[in-house]
Amino acid sequence: MATATGANARSESDEDVNLVFVYGTLKRGFYNHALIEDLMTTRDATYIGPYTTVSSFPLVCGPHGIPYLINLPGSGHRIRGELYSVSSGRGLARLDDLEGVHLGHYERLPVVVEGGDKAATEAEAYFADRGFGEDLWRRCGEEGLSEYSLEMGRKYVRKEDRPPHSSFIVDIHKFISEAN
Repeated sequence: MATATGANARSESDEDVNLVFVYGTLKRGFYNHALIEDLMTTRDATYIGPYTTVSSFPLVCGPHGIPYLINLPGSGHRIRGELYSVSSGRGLARLDDLEGVHLGHYERLPVVVEGGDKAATEAEAYFADRGFGEDLWRRCGEEGLSEYSLEMGRKYVRKEDRPPHSSFIVDIHKFISEAN
């Protein structure tokens, strides 16, 4: 688990923090960034800056315009995103809930990132669950993005605007099984 140090560290009496690299709808200007903003108001998150993965990874857009980082280091591109310091308790719990970690949607895994002239640092990112990640990469023709852009973000369909009785797992498996 990565913990913040230096200027971004909390005092020893404060809760531990994790460094979390976000690459999709949690970035500034995107729909789910409201959650990060809420966490910042309670001091459960702090923006550190723009960062890029040191290794390349596949980043694809799946059903409902949802971005997925896939844990296949060496494939795809170096991914541009943002780094946040997030409290290990309340902050991570809320992010894990949004990302469906306990439902098999995403996994929070280590990733090495660097920002500008700052040294590489270990953080965590939300990767597509291993139960469908590689299949999703193949379904997308093994063509990935280097960044989830504002244009891509406009294709994002909020959960409440998806078809009634829509299921994340059913939708992803249906998407994977469809012919190109």
